Amino acid sequence: MTTESQSAVKTILHVESSLFGEGGVSSQLSTELVTKLQNKYADVNAKVNTNVKIVKRNLAAEPIPHLDLATITAIGEGKPVIGDTLIQELKDADIVVLGVPMYNFGVPSGLKAWFDHIARAGSTFKYTETGPVGLLENKKVYVVTSRGGYHKDAASDVEVPFLKTFLGFLGLNDVEFIYAEGLNLSGKREQGLADASAKIAALVGEEAA
Repeated sequence: MTTESQSAVKTILHVESSLFGEGGVSSQLSTELVTKLQNKYADVNAKVNTNVKIVKRNLAAEPIPHLDLATITAIGEGKPVIGDTLIQELKDADIVVLGVPMYNFGVPSGLKAWFDHIARAGSTFKYTETGPVGLLENKKVYVVTSRGGYHKDAASDVEVPFLKTFLGFLGLNDVEFIYAEGLNLSGKREQGLADASAKIAALVGEEAA
């Protein structure tokens, strides 16, 4: 985990989950989005941007262990676990940017591990008489998803419904999806990348400063 030390006017949590690390398309496009957001909130009169703090999680470079019995037991006993840090990073963020490739119709297992650690009753959601309620509100989430083929709005896209359900369960309902599709199809890759970049530019332009 790396942190760029800047003042906390806006805190952006950037999570990359591509197995290719920084070289993954979802990582590159999500970094493009973070950079544009950072520039949007920059102080144009300052030599150094003091208006944005970026906290980055590269799940390929620094894998998070999958949830296991020992971790669940430690949580129950009130002992410190890695999820404590992950949850605090999420709580501190004003904006969350997720780089999420589609692997075999789902999210990377590393991202699922991150999800399992941040979903904790009493911290990111709570149980009530009428059902669970998410505790992470007033945060903007951007999901940059890359796919080899075309799946958007098709029955094969089980990834986005899962992401919407999980994020919504935590109270994260203000979610924008950016799609880069057709990346492994002959003659379609460049258009898919261009479409995603255009969507990023449009969304950042709409974001309130």
